[in-house]
Amino acid sequence: MYVLSGDWSIISSPSPKPYPHKPPKCSNCAPLFMKIEVYPKTTAVLVRHHGIYVWGDSWISAKTQAECYHYLFDAAAIKLHHLGLDWSTPDHGPIQNVKGFSSINSVIKRVATKVGTVDSNFKLQPYPRCIVLDIEGTTTPISFVTDVLFPYARDNVGRHLSATYDSAETQDDIKLLRSQVEDDLKQGVLGAVPIPSEDAGKEKVIASLVANVEAMIKADRKITALKQLQGHIWRTGFENNELEGVVFDDVPEALEKWHALGIKVYIYSSGSRLAQRLIFGNTNYGDLRKYLSGFFDTAVGYKRETRSYVEITESLGVDKPSDMLFVTDVYQEATAAKAAGLEVVISIRPGNGPLPENHGFKTINSFLEI
Repeated sequence: MYVLSGDWSIISSPSPKPYPHKPPKCSNCAPLFMKIEVYPKTTAVLVRHHGIYVWGDSWISAKTQAECYHYLFDAAAIKLHHLGLDWSTPDHGPIQNVKGFSSINSVIKRVATKVGTVDSNFKLQPYPRCIVLDIEGTTTPISFVTDVLFPYARDNVGRHLSATYDSAETQDDIKLLRSQVEDDLKQGVLGAVPIPSEDAGKEKVIASLVANVEAMIKADRKITALKQLQGHIWRTGFENNELEGVVFDDVPEALEKWHALGIKVYIYSSGSRLAQRLIFGNTNYGDLRKYLSGFFDTAVGYKRETRSYVEITESLGVDKPSDMLFVTDVYQEATAAKAAGLEVVISIRPGNGPLPENHGFKTINSFLEI
């Protein structure tokens, strides 16, 4: 942001972004008004209060006007204090006494509740711009996946395929499974059995598909062909009220808090995007999808590959990968995300597997610690 003094001189200006972004120019913003204004083309906001002029960028102005107004004044006051200037006086001269310093304490505390935390040196430690969450072992108990979802898909795959065999959706699922099984047979994957042609008849095709799917589920394979079919089977279960999504008790409160702070929250799971929406749309706490901005699955890449997290950061358009926080229970996923430049914390939940000693990551037992 730009911070301007009462005589329009620039006290502080924003750091330039890397190429291809153009250097910031205050003159590009438009004439300076002594009231709050929102400019549609620049999605920027200018406010004046006690002689402080603040020009905010688009991510701030995307909030409500009231939030913009208070946040920008508070942020400007803190910036002035860091510059050694007294924000509480009309001419913003040098800080002369303790009064100016103690008054900034209240501003800092107020801002901290909105945009982050404050360290002992009164420097803002902002919340991340985006948070990406794993599901199994992070938002949801592992036991729900292994003891509820997987068995439901396994026990109902034959019934589902028989009932929907001629639909375009199921034919697409079968096509993906055929391709995967052909590759598995070439690689000698345990449990893979040939799928006969359509000429062999519907019953034989389904029987071979069931055998392959059961082997894939048993091996907990993270492949698109399996996850897509599972999502379609689970959809029927949720529609028939045979399934209900489960999240840990702290998840709804944390999601609501992050949403109120303007933090975008995304899900990245090996399960299909359909399956993710089903889980969060039908939880033991109701529909939580209103707090989520998007879903990523194996179509973006496998979760233990660094390139997958690079793809996510590029698709979300964050200024830098460290603006994004990834929360997972799997050490290999944490390592891959860290290599892509993301901030990472590991979720410690009941039933999660052990972590390597000296793994080097911050751990949390609840989302409320973030």
